[in-house]
Amino acid sequence: MIAGNDSRAVVDWIDGEPRSRRFGDIYFSRARGLDETRHVFIEGNDLPRRFATLGARAAFTIGETGFGTGLNFLAAWHVFLQTAPAMARLHFVSAELQPLSPADMIRATALWPELRTVAEGFTAQYQPLPPGFHRFVFESGRVTLTLLVGDAAHTLPGLDARVDAWFLDGFAPTKNPELWTPEVLAQVSRLSHEGTTCATYTVAGMVRRGLAAAGFAVARAPGFGTKREMLRGTCVSPAEPEYAAPWQRRTDRRDARTAIVIGGGLAGTASAASLAARGLEVTVLDRHPHLAGEASGNAQGMLYIKPSPHATPLTDLVVAGLAFTQRLLAVALPDDARAWSRCGVLSLAHDAAEADRQARLAALGWSEEFARPVTRDEASALAGIDLPAGGFLYPGAGWVHPPSLCEALASRPGVRTRFGFGVVSVEPRTGGGWRVRSARGEGLDADLVVMAGGLSTRELRQLQALPLRGIRGQITALPATGASAGLRVVLCGESYVAPARDGSHTAGATFDVHDALPVFRPGDNRVNLEALAALSPALHEAFGGDHIDPESLGGRAGVRCVTPDYLPIVGQAVDVPAFDARFEPLRHDAKRRVEAEVPWHAGLYVTTGHGSRGLVTAPLAGEIVASLVAGEPAPLPATVMQAVAPVRFAVRALKRGRAREGQMVGGK
Repeated sequence: MIAGNDSRAVVDWIDGEPRSRRFGDIYFSRARGLDETRHVFIEGNDLPRRFATLGARAAFTIGETGFGTGLNFLAAWHVFLQTAPAMARLHFVSAELQPLSPADMIRATALWPELRTVAEGFTAQYQPLPPGFHRFVFESGRVTLTLLVGDAAHTLPGLDARVDAWFLDGFAPTKNPELWTPEVLAQVSRLSHEGTTCATYTVAGMVRRGLAAAGFAVARAPGFGTKREMLRGTCVSPAEPEYAAPWQRRTDRRDARTAIVIGGGLAGTASAASLAARGLEVTVLDRHPHLAGEASGNAQGMLYIKPSPHATPLTDLVVAGLAFTQRLLAVALPDDARAWSRCGVLSLAHDAAEADRQARLAALGWSEEFARPVTRDEASALAGIDLPAGGFLYPGAGWVHPPSLCEALASRPGVRTRFGFGVVSVEPRTGGGWRVRSARGEGLDADLVVMAGGLSTRELRQLQALPLRGIRGQITALPATGASAGLRVVLCGESYVAPARDGSHTAGATFDVHDALPVFRPGDNRVNLEALAALSPALHEAFGGDHIDPESLGGRAGVRCVTPDYLPIVGQAVDVPAFDARFEPLRHDAKRRVEAEVPWHAGLYVTTGHGSRGLVTAPLAGEIVASLVAGEPAPLPATVMQAVAPVRFAVRALKRGRAREGQMVGGK
């Protein structure tokens, strides 16, 4: 996680032009900003011609060093729609130290009527962003934006992408020299290939020399307006990437046309939607008669995260995932009050340790519109009920009806569903691809398979080594009362409770590490009621206090699928016995560099182990899977991609010289 004292841009509007207070420079000229963008970056990289000559299913990636108001992105998006084949895709990756506020972004993009349609599509999803990687999806997946919030010198090294054209933008080198350093330009080179182009409005000597040193052949070209000259360049000698272990290197599979996703919960439907957005024909299989038959079937799920104030892959994942799910809901379920509510999530500082953690989070400088601390009085006013403590508020979060989200994702073009299909085997086909068989002997074929079946993942021969276990959790359904109906936010602490949906509140959830049976037990409601009383005595009384009969209440039990490190498993599957044999030297020397071909299961992917965080991790995991399948820019830093990869357990077992982790969890 990239921290900073203030991740927000402060913009002064002078004569209708946005000016950065920090850098003392304008973002663009109101009179000629769009024309300059088209001349310098669009025409400077020969994009109209290159877009028009793309293959039918090809993808084109643009990298940018300063996002600013998003003008360059919107202009590229606009010309792409006008010139590229209907099935081609555009990926835009941009770094930005201080993102604009939503209000300033709307004001800036509204200045260009020609871009109105794409600008409105962008601002409808744009929200306050904390530091880190953020994936946006537009045009039903044809256009994606990966926004790297933070210093480019810190974010670009974590990017895994193959860029075709660069927009070297940002404030002038004299105003913002940090964006034009040899270190940043070296990352530009690393992410390029032979033939990658670049364009920039500046002809400053430090930029020319930096690009030349980074392997670009550069030449002056006619500038725009009062700027007589600009620079255009072509990469002739891209930088060699830093050493990465064989299992950390990207493997591409660009020719897949069909996919089978096993599991109709949130992980499965999210993966199906992301793959369909890349032009694949996807079939979702589920053993139940409907979607969301297991852990994704609760009446309400909470968009709740508990990030660490330290830089950890899990924190990076859940922060990016929360923002992604919030954007997804705005598009997938825009006006459905029964499907979700952006009511806010309030994490109470229920003890001294939690208060200290929240204080350190507040010091990271996140935008207050994304997350902010609140006092006890503020918290009580926001919640509409007396609370015992203040806490940390996530204003854009709330609760979701997971089955509705699964239905929306499975309804995307290119996705079909098949129910009552209990998968018993997945086996490779001669010549490539996979055959999936059911218990009834039915067989279906596809180029690739994504296993998203929670604990049932271990039932596949190829995935038995994954260290998964189940933790039972039961939620309680509390009928709304006159007093409880006033609850306006999701309350979280050691437990949680949501505002009413259809006259019922969801409270929970139990956490039984010794039980993996999804059986509802009325007596377990007592555990949730006791947790509710600790969370908010006033709210507990609003439901009836000690007069509530736990056994009379409804609820639902499910099984969380978790891993030993509590990170999900997302990525390409590996043949573990073959991996162990090829990388055996790691068992004796963990630091040894072993060069061997990784025995991947070609076209077999997995997304599971999302635990209780599925609403914030599973949708983004779908983008991870799709980016790996299509060979696209990764939606998260390399450290996070490696941290969630299935192969991590095989590597750890060898390096630790002991029995595999999957054998140590007792089959739970």
